[in-house]
Amino acid sequence: MRDTFPLLVKTDFPTVYRTRIDTVQANLGYRCNQSCTHCHVAAGPQRTEEMGWKTMELLLRYMKLRQVTTLDLTGGAPELNPHFRFLVTHARNQGVRVIDRCNLTILKEPGQEDLAVFLASHAVEVTASLPCYLEENVDQQRGKGVFESSLAGLRQLNDQGYGQPDSGLTLNLVYNPLGPILPPDQVGLETAYKQELLTRYGIVFSRLLALANMPIQRFGSQLISKGQFAPYMKLLKSAHRAENLDVVMCRNLISVDWQGYVYDCDFNQMLKLPLGASELERTHLGELLDLDLTGARIQVADHCYGCTAGQGSSCGGALESSLMSA
Repeated sequence: MRDTFPLLVKTDFPTVYRTRIDTVQANLGYRCNQSCTHCHVAAGPQRTEEMGWKTMELLLRYMKLRQVTTLDLTGGAPELNPHFRFLVTHARNQGVRVIDRCNLTILKEPGQEDLAVFLASHAVEVTASLPCYLEENVDQQRGKGVFESSLAGLRQLNDQGYGQPDSGLTLNLVYNPLGPILPPDQVGLETAYKQELLTRYGIVFSRLLALANMPIQRFGSQLISKGQFAPYMKLLKSAHRAENLDVVMCRNLISVDWQGYVYDCDFNQMLKLPLGASELERTHLGELLDLDLTGARIQVADHCYGCTAGQGSSCGGALESSLMSA
């Protein structure tokens, strides 16, 4: 796999500073039951890295001390971490909103048969990957049979009330383009998703989040091998919108890796870019318990244009919607 970091580190991306941190995004490990072509963490079945319980206890302590309101769990497949359910239960008991970044097919894995019930019983918000409502496109990006397995997972979640009006159980879907293009308008795409999934399969969901593909890890390597890296970066830079800088996710979020080291965002974590506020090569969460990062500088590189191009893109979907509601 080709490393795109040397092509990204020299940048003219604008300086960004933090507001108050209200979200911790924790990567519970790189093990996954899938190996998606767009995966920016290069997760897969053979990966063994996973967060231990001591690090999770530190997460809970940090959130309580710093009054963090949201815990965003990602991977890999975060549910494959043996401590996943303990962490969710403790966080919910602290009154923390929990988001599970779910790939849907995990709901059919051995030992996960009651996962949908567990998530619903703890009112966990599910943000699920479904890059298209067409079987051919999903299987092309994620592997043969993934679309049918994803539909089965969505039905399990719907049966628990997820995505149903007035259930209080949020089910968001995530769209990624198949290639080096920007996502289409999120609002229009959400309308199409809702109509097609309901009409074809009787499936409902709350919101669609449209995310741009980042030029790092597997996707970045593919861009290089196909001679598409430079054109894609040119596209991202030409579509940069300065107003998106006000609502990029890194301003109110920190990303914690499976070992407990902290980064300005999940993408910086994958590039091993150290926390912008620190002079250290790596900063551990334990060093931040008594430190307020408000106003601190954020580490940037050329991949940051992926968050500000066009309608903008973050873990919460298009930034345009954030700008309109601000």
